Amino acid sequence: MIESIFGSDLHILLRSFAAFWLSLIIYLVFGARFIRFLHKHQAKGQPIRSDGPKTHLQKKGTPTMGGILILLSVLFSSAIFADLDNRYVWVCFFVIIAYGLAGFMDDYEKVTRNSSKAMSVRMKLLLQFFAAMVAVCVITYITPSANKNVLNFPFIIGLSINLKCFYIPFAMVVVTGASNGVNLSDGLDGLASGLLIFAFGALVAVAYYVGFSDIVYVRHIKGAGEVAVICSSVVGACMGFLWFNAPKAKVFMGDTGSLALGALLGTIGIILKQEILLGIIGGVFVLETISVFLQVFWYKQTGKRLFRMAPIHHHFEQLGMPETTVTIRFWIVGFILGLIGVCALFTGIRFYN
Repeated sequence: MIESIFGSDLHILLRSFAAFWLSLIIYLVFGARFIRFLHKHQAKGQPIRSDGPKTHLQKKGTPTMGGILILLSVLFSSAIFADLDNRYVWVCFFVIIAYGLAGFMDDYEKVTRNSSKAMSVRMKLLLQFFAAMVAVCVITYITPSANKNVLNFPFIIGLSINLKCFYIPFAMVVVTGASNGVNLSDGLDGLASGLLIFAFGALVAVAYYVGFSDIVYVRHIKGAGEVAVICSSVVGACMGFLWFNAPKAKVFMGDTGSLALGALLGTIGIILKQEILLGIIGGVFVLETISVFLQVFWYKQTGKRLFRMAPIHHHFEQLGMPETTVTIRFWIVGFILGLIGVCALFTGIRFYN
């Protein structure tokens, strides 16, 4: 009965479910001890922006790098329940480790220098683009030729564009953009982790149907469905982290977690060939990134600020909205966008060439 509904690949759902629970349990069991360890080795905690909202000054002393345990939970549970013969899984592992190390270097510099600014933007982007290039080239190589450089459009059945030689640069921007989008959103207690839960939760469904189903609304990619296990493990780990990061946060994710999880989000979008759909599912991250670009552009052109503060979640804080209100409302938007993304799997207008 159940197999007739979900198909013969029911085992991927069971392994995804198991990966979710293992990641969640790992963070809940080891979270308190890990936070005490961070407190011990970070005397002053994460430096707080002096030009940020004044209400954030009370967070001084809160340790950062909480994303380390998220990444370890994801890697451990995925290594147990994912198919390690699947090359997409190893690409995801590479992205987690590469971006996690880049974020760790930045966090370490911030903590040791007691400054909210550490690694230069140029160096950080250089590391991110290099890791993205490696990941995207490998994904392109192992993806079936019919889908290698294709950009698919959600809600429009049969409409796709072959970007050819432009696909790899485009995909590198997607991965790096997603990484920085999540990083920019990690400014309020629980904001980024909650949004990641909704985004990766939606990608579990997308991955299953892209990899294992023959429904006409998505392009089938053999083997890509295995990343559903990784997505589920991220959801579990982020829920465990949110247990300790909910206001008032006992630990921050830091660049270690936000850069890596954002890059993983973009990488999975590339693997599934659902880059535009990813932009919908992660729409809040896109909005946060655009708000920063608009703020910088507007200030250079006019000498005035378009928003009271960027990223845009700080703008709402400066308008007098409590931090928890901003967080919950952004969560609601993220949840709705995730639902819209899942609905794209079952609805669409047929496009005729």
